[in-house]
Amino acid sequence: RKHEDKTVLMCSLFLPLQVHILICGQAPLNTRIVGGVNAPDGSWPWQVSLHRSGYHFCGGSLINNEWVLTAAHCLPGVSASSLRVYLGRRTQQGVNANEISRNVRTIITHSSYNSFTHDNDIALLRLSSTVTFNNYIRPVCLAAQNSVFPSGTSSWITGWGDVQSGVSLPSPGILQETMVPVVDNVQCNTLLGSGSVTSNMMCAGLTQGGKDTCQGDSGGPMVPMQCTVWVQSGITSWGYGCAHPNSPGVYTSVSRYQSWITNNIGQNLPGFVTFSPSNSCSTKSNSFLPNLMTYIFVIVSLQCEVSHNSMDYLITGL
Repeated sequence: RKHEDKTVLMCSLFLPLQVHILICGQAPLNTRIVGGVNAPDGSWPWQVSLHRSGYHFCGGSLINNEWVLTAAHCLPGVSASSLRVYLGRRTQQGVNANEISRNVRTIITHSSYNSFTHDNDIALLRLSSTVTFNNYIRPVCLAAQNSVFPSGTSSWITGWGDVQSGVSLPSPGILQETMVPVVDNVQCNTLLGSGSVTSNMMCAGLTQGGKDTCQGDSGGPMVPMQCTVWVQSGITSWGYGCAHPNSPGVYTSVSRYQSWITNNIGQNLPGFVTFSPSNSCSTKSNSFLPNLMTYIFVIVSLQCEVSHNSMDYLITGL
């Protein structure tokens, strides 16, 4: 077409772009295992129940709208088609009004997982379809690679596992929660045997025992709170018995696997938060934003071609 008597000028235009931001580590319904207590409905909205042949066998954590983090030792010889993932669940029997479930599309276990030493006990599950977040189903934040968890850091563990060795959680199978302090790796190796706790692991438990994860809790999250955000520090992995004195539970250290998680997910990444006792609560990251969606304005440089009968817009840069 013709562009007679055309004037060319540069102009700027504010364009509102809708941007989805992953908000992790928020549990609006949380007012605040072995030795544990019943968790109120919605307290741990990232908690996942893994089922095979209709029965719970391991836990996990929702880390974005389509990926679940769990333990590799839960999945030997397990096919994706045999799994069912439940989210928003509180009890293993009866009705869970806020529950949804998904099949599993893909299982990714760490290629260096060692079933004898328990090293690299980590796996990812890709859900068959994405989930929508609400007060009962939300992702947890993950500890970033430079996170520090000093001895004594208060951490919450959750699951539907045995209430003591060989004793199943009684009906109706309510999700259990309890708090345990971090035990540093040097002390943990002294207690459990030199070299048994690698740098890819972390420990938590009471010297006197009485509180711990147990069979059936495997793959579930251990979460301390930083400011107003829950950050997953560990994945329930292994231990000697359950809640014995001087025998802390051992957890896969999530912060050691930021690159592995990122490389395997590729996009739609989970929220990573650097946990440290020195972090100031006045400095907020995206994890502190109040909702799942925000609008930003970008200045778009436009070449405006003005003629007597038209105005054409050419975006030349963002």
